[in-house]
Amino acid sequence: MPAAHAASPTLHDPLPLASGQVLPNRIMKSALSEGLANADNAPDARLERLYGRWSRGGYGLIVTGNVMVDRRHCGEPGNVAMEDERHLAALTRWARVAKDGGAKVWVQLNHPGRQANPIVTRNRAVAPSAIAMGIPGVPAPRALTEDEIGDIIARFGRAARIAEAAGFDGVQIHGAHGYLVSQFLSPLSNQRTDAWGGDADRRRRFVIEVARSIRAAVSPGFGLGIKLNSADFQRGGFTEDESRAVLEELSGEHVDLFEISGGSYESPAMMGRPRTASASTRAREAYFLDYAETARQAAGGVPIAVTGGFRSHTAMSEALAAGTCDVVGLGRPAAVIPTAAADLLDKRTDALRPPHISLGLPPRLAANGSLKSFDGALDLQWHTDQLHLIGAGKDPDPERSPWLTAVTMLRRNGFDAFRSKRAAAARTAADRAARKFRVERTMGRYVMNPTVRALDKVGIRTAFASEIETVGRKSGAPRRVPVSLLFDDEGAWAICQHGLRSGWGRNIAANANVRVRQGDSWRTGTAVLLPDDDVVARARTFAPHPALAPLARGVIAALESDPVTVRITFTDR
Repeated sequence: MPAAHAASPTLHDPLPLASGQVLPNRIMKSALSEGLANADNAPDARLERLYGRWSRGGYGLIVTGNVMVDRRHCGEPGNVAMEDERHLAALTRWARVAKDGGAKVWVQLNHPGRQANPIVTRNRAVAPSAIAMGIPGVPAPRALTEDEIGDIIARFGRAARIAEAAGFDGVQIHGAHGYLVSQFLSPLSNQRTDAWGGDADRRRRFVIEVARSIRAAVSPGFGLGIKLNSADFQRGGFTEDESRAVLEELSGEHVDLFEISGGSYESPAMMGRPRTASASTRAREAYFLDYAETARQAAGGVPIAVTGGFRSHTAMSEALAAGTCDVVGLGRPAAVIPTAAADLLDKRTDALRPPHISLGLPPRLAANGSLKSFDGALDLQWHTDQLHLIGAGKDPDPERSPWLTAVTMLRRNGFDAFRSKRAAAARTAADRAARKFRVERTMGRYVMNPTVRALDKVGIRTAFASEIETVGRKSGAPRRVPVSLLFDDEGAWAICQHGLRSGWGRNIAANANVRVRQGDSWRTGTAVLLPDDDVVARARTFAPHPALAPLARGVIAALESDPVTVRITFTDR
């Protein structure tokens, strides 16, 4: 009789790993940076509440957000750090809560290298080579010494030992998205000529030694995975061929699971914005399935997880049945739908439908590298805001406005979040003026005006959300634009963000008659431009709440414009 064919794996099937662990199903909650540690880089009740929700979410494997192996170098505000056992009790509580639902829980270990956040990292960032990133506000790193490289490798092992002592089931090395392990792998960021760089073999040495350090520090039954880029999607960078070579070498280092991702903060494929998408990618949803197929042989018997793009039960099931991957990773959907895995497994839904977060720019502008990076950063921060809501004991808010997230970005990361990349070459005065005008027009048209309209749509009509109607200086027709207004008994104050470079500012200069919306009513008046007024101080008074005062000041600075105060005196009293 012919041998019976093994049934194709399904999302419900357990997955045995080389360490002896068995994942109860094939859906993984991929790492999401939570930013919920306390001032001592320790977990507290907020992380426990968040992971308590995920523990009941039906996942087979839960991977934490990136935990730092060196508190002197953090990737984001609120990172947890594991250097020693000073926070073992808090880590143990975190692990216990996360495992309550039956999932295996792994800690993602990371060192940011040159992607260290300058707001929370007092020490100068370090990297394989002293090569700066192409992102504003991030200073150039210094090159690591050989002794420092050895210390970081040892730190990964020490952190894994602490994770095991706390009760976690395993760790995942963060080898993707432009962090330190990824920096060692890429010829763009690693231009060393010693034993740690110079060719692909030596660039791989760091990640191999990190894996060995972890394996030597933990028991054989402790899980070990790695998140690896398929490529970094930059010319001259880490390629798919090099990625497959890394998989092949790591497959002999007692690794339990490879997770495939891609990109970096300079080329954000991991944000769901790869530059191009093949027809097969669009049909199969996940961004990196094409690469996963080619990586299968290199991975040997090590299971492969693919994260990024999966939304439907059908696409996930087909990927497993075809043998393209063994585990489906869910990242951002889990931030909005904590029970995403259970919903799919129990057939409460056939597809996850989290909102698409974007500025909604037209295609010509959306292709701009700086705006695309900001769009991706806004998306990541919006989902982080959802994690903070859950950590506070609330439910996720899929209807949360992206513009509220923009406020969070300003308050957490400063005004550089709104600025585009600095050009390497010096610009002429004419170039700077032309660029300044483009920034003003783009931010006004596609950020500030939609913000005001979005607030108006949900019924928020304050100084932050009103309109002014001027008379077109050429057409004579009414021209209406969103504007911030601060009302008093005699009239209102306004700020013309772009002064006489804006259409409505020029209209006022030609014809002072205006109408403004106050609540649900329209008021008539005359307007005058006041170029000598302290516009920054004036902007501060517009904030409807003191917490928003930095935003009012920040927008003035971030737009790089020449704002002018406008005084409107009512004539209909």
